[in-house]
Amino acid sequence: MNATATAPVAAPTTALGARGLRLSYDDRVVVDGLDVDVPDGELTVIVGPNACGKSTLLKALARTLTPSAGTVYLDGAPLSTYRPKAVARRVAMLPQTPIAPDGITVRDLVSRGRFPHQDLFHPTSGRDRTAVQQALTQTDTLALADRGVDELSGGQRQRVWIAMVLAQETDIVLLDEPTTFLDIAHQYDVLELAASLHAAGRTVVAVLHDLNQAARYATHVIAMRAGEVVAQGAPAAVLTADLVEDVFGLPCVVVPDPETGTPLVVPRRAR
Repeated sequence: MNATATAPVAAPTTALGARGLRLSYDDRVVVDGLDVDVPDGELTVIVGPNACGKSTLLKALARTLTPSAGTVYLDGAPLSTYRPKAVARRVAMLPQTPIAPDGITVRDLVSRGRFPHQDLFHPTSGRDRTAVQQALTQTDTLALADRGVDELSGGQRQRVWIAMVLAQETDIVLLDEPTTFLDIAHQYDVLELAASLHAAGRTVVAVLHDLNQAARYATHVIAMRAGEVVAQGAPAAVLTADLVEDVFGLPCVVVPDPETGTPLVVPRRAR
């Protein structure tokens, strides 16, 4: 009797994706058997309730968390086969709570984004200086360049971290809850920056909690629950009243945003 051959797993057709992903912290499994393709050139927002695996997935895509099973792929090859600097030239990651070294200036922190492009014989180049200057200008932090990072407000600090990501000059940018702890005006400043990255042709993936912000800025939404992808697609197709109640347990109506026409989630009052 001939044994049945197992068909090989097809790698994602997009630049970044995963197959059969199992992610855990010690003995606690957060994600199991997940397949995902990150659409090239889109601004993808991952949404879902707390502890559903959003940030865990982003860490795996950035290679800051090693899967216990399955594979993350970059350009069709397993991410684990790349050297760290090679990954960092393609994928930049802004974690939830980045920590700056004590006493570092804004310019020095942003310059650290150039590390993947440097080596022992060419530690700093004219291209590095230009990239840092452009990143500071694009994030409106050039006037802060000589100040200490620890002197800045939360909104200023977040823009500086994004400047460091910009200076890295990657095609793919991952942002893990970039608006957390910011006031409403600074939240939208950061999201406008993310939108500008997308408009410039980069693939952007962000984890957000606010569904209305996700609907306004995303071109592609991935909804997760309990470590699984339950829906994905255009915001209008994903962020429906039925899905929001099913995934988040929130009875609501969804109406067009009067400013943008994108879905606007309006919670129903408890009776």
